[in-house]
Amino acid sequence: MVEVAQHAEAAGIESVWTFEHVVVPADYESKYPYDRSGKMPATPETCFFDPLISLSHVAAATKTIRLGTGVNIFPQTNPMLFAKQTASLDALSGGRLTLGLGIGWLAEEYQAMGTPFERRGARFDDYLEAVKKVWSGEVVEHESEFLSWHGFKSYPTPAQKPHPPILIGGTTTKTLQRVVNAADGWYAPSDSQQELTEKIAQLKEMSAQARHHDELADRGASGCTTRTRGPRNQARGRDARRNRRIGPDEGDRPDRLPGGIVGLTGPRQGQALQASPSASHGMFGSIVQSPP
Repeated sequence: MVEVAQHAEAAGIESVWTFEHVVVPADYESKYPYDRSGKMPATPETCFFDPLISLSHVAAATKTIRLGTGVNIFPQTNPMLFAKQTASLDALSGGRLTLGLGIGWLAEEYQAMGTPFERRGARFDDYLEAVKKVWSGEVVEHESEFLSWHGFKSYPTPAQKPHPPILIGGTTTKTLQRVVNAADGWYAPSDSQQELTEKIAQLKEMSAQARHHDELADRGASGCTTRTRGPRNQARGRDARRNRRIGPDEGDRPDRLPGGIVGLTGPRQGQALQASPSASHGMFGSIVQSPP
């Protein structure tokens, strides 16, 4: 793993990425959404090394290459421990962490983790809002359906401010709305040029609508209209607006998004992820990102 990362860094590759599955059931009823067979291309014996431990291992042996999770299954984790581990990794690596987060599809894995599979989308949204408060370094106050956090701070905070870049993976409309509302980019689990073009167009439209709503909210102070701002505008201010610069500027290239990178997964290695699912490397890959 370290040798692959060092070689990538020496070759000028911008980032290396991990995958996450805590368990791979011998058999499962859940349907893998990115293959017609309904099964993911991994056996129960596939070595899925823990992403954050793997990236810490790589960080200690590299200097400049960025460290990405592609993606971590966020709602099934302990969000407080996740906040602590990711802040520590970003601080120790000198601000090189990029967080790809997803909701997940494997109900059997959620069951093994002791987390309800139902309402995982709502749990994702709540956890992300709460974890950002932990990363802020301020006193945390967060009461919700899923969490009751009050009166504490957690240090270190991430080296990157206000936190590491967040990419959200998935292709549903709800996922794309989360990208616009709360993330810095989209992690695209597809190698289809047509699907990417369609989804990028959808992201651009959602982004434009979000900017329009903010403009209306800003004008509300002058008596034109009013709107209650959502969580994306709390605590981040300017960064919340920056998150919505979604959509390529140069000929609708699917490999580039201003303000966020589309990370492709699949066999299209020229543009995308090259994974080495071997016993020696585990599920570990590298992705070439276009410069902003």
